[in-house]
Amino acid sequence: MNQSERRLYLINALLYEQNQTKYSVPENPEEQKRLLRALFNIRMPKEASENFIQIQDEYLREETESKGITAIEDLKPVQEGIYLWQGDITTLRCDAIVNAANSQMLGCFVPNHTCIDNCIHTFAGIQLRNKCSEIMNKQGFEEPTGRAKLTPAYNLPCKYVIHTVGPVVQGFLTAEDCKMLKSCYNSCLSAACESNLKSIAFCCISTGVFGFPQDEAARTAVETVKDFKASVDYDIKVIFNVFKDEDLKLYRDLLIKK
Repeated sequence: MNQSERRLYLINALLYEQNQTKYSVPENPEEQKRLLRALFNIRMPKEASENFIQIQDEYLREETESKGITAIEDLKPVQEGIYLWQGDITTLRCDAIVNAANSQMLGCFVPNHTCIDNCIHTFAGIQLRNKCSEIMNKQGFEEPTGRAKLTPAYNLPCKYVIHTVGPVVQGFLTAEDCKMLKSCYNSCLSAACESNLKSIAFCCISTGVFGFPQDEAARTAVETVKDFKASVDYDIKVIFNVFKDEDLKLYRDLLIKK
């Protein structure tokens, strides 16, 4: 199968699951990609056939390869053991990337939403939602803010995903919000060290729709990571991953001496 054939197979299989067999699949490849992503996004956690998984895995890995993969070895540190990189975190090859999750821990169900939770679950494949569902069913309650859960990364270039629920800022920033964001970073770093990982990439946790001011979030992230690295006898490389130019400038100002 080529990518076009894989994509059409996956679309039709997912439409069949949704009892939407009469749905007219668009001919345009970009529209097909949006439809496939939307179908992945709304799919509830459940098993799939080995054939579906194999074709999905082949499709997602080739899609990611086509975007271009960046390995941590290709990056230059801005400080000892600390890196700053602007790009798509789903194309980053390191030991673990951090996902800014919601309390359900099942990923974003909004079709084609641009949040990092949606992106990570989309390109990891349906196995990630299934794994998160298994973990949450065993836990029996929603994930508290500030903790961390480690899962395999499945079809992503990294080895693991560390999921953390950041604080949602409502109205104005509180001391508790800052405390919980700091806990997110410490919990993720602890989870990485406990699993003997050598590198971790952080997204901008709790910014965007979660409402945490970007400048305060960046300052908390940098200070917490530096304090953690100084307090443990463990060498872990940390990548601050940003997507927006505004965040890149904030982290540059905090990390790069002028």
